[in-house]
Amino acid sequence: MRSFLPDYAIQAPGTLAEALRLMAAEPGAWTPIAGGTDLMVLFNAGRLQGRRLLDLSRIYELRGIEDDPARLSLGSLITYTELLEQRAVHQFFPNLVKSARATGALAIQNRGTLGGNIVNASPAADTPPSLLAYGAEVQLVSVRGSRWVAYDAFHLDYKKMDLAPDELVARIRLPKPQGRGFHFYRKVGTRQAQAISKVCLAAYARIEGRVVTELRVGLGSVAPVPLRARHAEAVVAGRALDALPIEEARRAVLEDISPIDDIRASAHYRQVVTGNVLAQMLTELGRARTV
Repeated sequence: MRSFLPDYAIQAPGTLAEALRLMAAEPGAWTPIAGGTDLMVLFNAGRLQGRRLLDLSRIYELRGIEDDPARLSLGSLITYTELLEQRAVHQFFPNLVKSARATGALAIQNRGTLGGNIVNASPAADTPPSLLAYGAEVQLVSVRGSRWVAYDAFHLDYKKMDLAPDELVARIRLPKPQGRGFHFYRKVGTRQAQAISKVCLAAYARIEGRVVTELRVGLGSVAPVPLRARHAEAVVAGRALDALPIEEARRAVLEDISPIDDIRASAHYRQVVTGNVLAQMLTELGRARTV
C-alpha cells in the first residue's frame, strides 16, 4: 500500500545552520532527503518510516567542488550527472566515473546524489567500492562542529554508520593519486544497465618501477557493508607486476567477504565471482605499462 502524503511533513531550510539547528533540537526526528531516489521507493511502497522530511536541496553549503593540487572535495549533494561532467573526476578518479554511469538510468543519475548513495548504506550501492579504492574521507557536520571520518570506517554494520542522529554528510574528500597508477572497476549484475549488483569491485594500485607499492580494493554486495579487501591487498602489495600472486589473492579475498544468499545470487556464486573478478583485475594489473 502506498504511503498517504498528508501523513508526512517537510521542511526545506535555506542554510546549513538552519538544517543543523532543526536536527539538533530533535535528534532522529528528521529524515534528510536529497535526490529522493531511494526514499521515494520506500514511500511508494508504504515503508518510509520517518514522517518528517528535511529537504536539503536548497542548502548551497552542501554543493560545489573544491579542487586543489592534492585533493578533490565534493559537496554531498553532487549528482551522478554532475560527477560525470567534472574533468577532474575523469582525470584522477575514473572508477568514480564508471560507478556513476553504472547507477540506475539517466533520470536516477540526474536526481541521485553521492551523499545519498553513502547514507542509504546499501551494501550493493555502486559508488562506495570506488570511494574505498580511492581512500575517501567524509565530513560530518552538526551544531557541535565538524569531523572527518575515513570512509572505510564509516559503515559499521548493515545500515549502521558512524553518523549521529544530528549529523549530516557535508563533503566527500578524495586524495589525488600521485605517480603512476592503475584503476579498475567492474560491476557484475543481471544486465549491464539498471541492475543491482551481485558483485562489485573497484581497485586502485600505485606502481613504482615494476612493483605494486600500494593496492586498495573496494567491494560491494559481498558483505553487510561495502568494505576493503584487506587480506587480498596485503598479499599483492610489494609484489612485482610480472609475478602477482593471483591464486593466493583469490584465496585471501574469501577471508574478506561474507556474502549471503538472496534473490539476486547465492553466497557461493558471489564467492566464486569475487575471486574471478579479482583475478581479472590482477591479470590486467600485471599487464600495466611500465613506461
